[in-house]
Amino acid sequence: MEVTERTSATGLQAHIRGERLATSDGVSAKEILVEIFVRERSEAHTVVPAVAEPLLVWVLSGEAIVEERVANEAWEANTVVTGDFFLTTSPVPYEMRWQVTSYEPFVVMHLYLGLALLERALAEAGGSGAIQLREVSGGRDEALSALLEQIRAELTRRGETSALLIQGVAQCVAVHLARHYVDAEAEDMSRRNALPAFKLKRVTQLMEQHLAEPFSLCDLAQAIGMSEYHFSRLFKRATGRSPSQYFIQLRIARARQLLLETERSVIDIGLEVGYGSASHFSQIFRREVGVAPSHYRK
Repeated sequence: MEVTERTSATGLQAHIRGERLATSDGVSAKEILVEIFVRERSEAHTVVPAVAEPLLVWVLSGEAIVEERVANEAWEANTVVTGDFFLTTSPVPYEMRWQVTSYEPFVVMHLYLGLALLERALAEAGGSGAIQLREVSGGRDEALSALLEQIRAELTRRGETSALLIQGVAQCVAVHLARHYVDAEAEDMSRRNALPAFKLKRVTQLMEQHLAEPFSLCDLAQAIGMSEYHFSRLFKRATGRSPSQYFIQLRIARARQLLLETERSVIDIGLEVGYGSASHFSQIFRREVGVAPSHYRK
């Protein structure tokens, strides 16, 4: 069976059996997607594709034994109950299986925070701005649960859901994760001999100001008085990505924002972020996000 390596946040539901009970997909809250599912009582094996955004899964109801592993490594089992959570940041597909052990249905809430929102929260907390969160399986955090409960209550209330409220709580969740769930080891490694913060800020600002123009490693290195080789090496240590990869992700983040917040055509949006043809833009977007721009907008 062919395994999908990557997918989008909205596309993940097709890979895990269960019924979707609620979604924020139709709410105009920026940088957040929330979905509530009731899962099958038993799952012998499923492969979960990697998703660009870190995924929070919060157990709303039921008790289950959940097992996870990467590739063909040993299974790691956790017994989870209402209020427990998972934080998944895996850049590669992983395998799951579970068995519900309670009479109550196994109901979970998925929450995806936009990369740009998380990076702002991490930068504010003193990190490099790169996504460096640690994995959590079957954890418990009362402060986080209180924030997630506000989102759940708003999403399932009668009447119109407030995008402003969901967006505000999402920012609180991002700050909480940045303060308490940073991968300290990865953060320490990225800081050693990394690009100084003021130079990193300078080059990322230049990238954001010139998204429509061709990427130039030479121009960025010259702007902070470094050779291309040393700039590229220290930039990757600071962010976890090469300058060109970071530039592409800035382009795609801007494209995603325009697709969700405007009615502009896919061609126009592609041109604004530097892609001269719709096919090239669609190819890069699909590679980075997991779906085509038109599908992402829907």
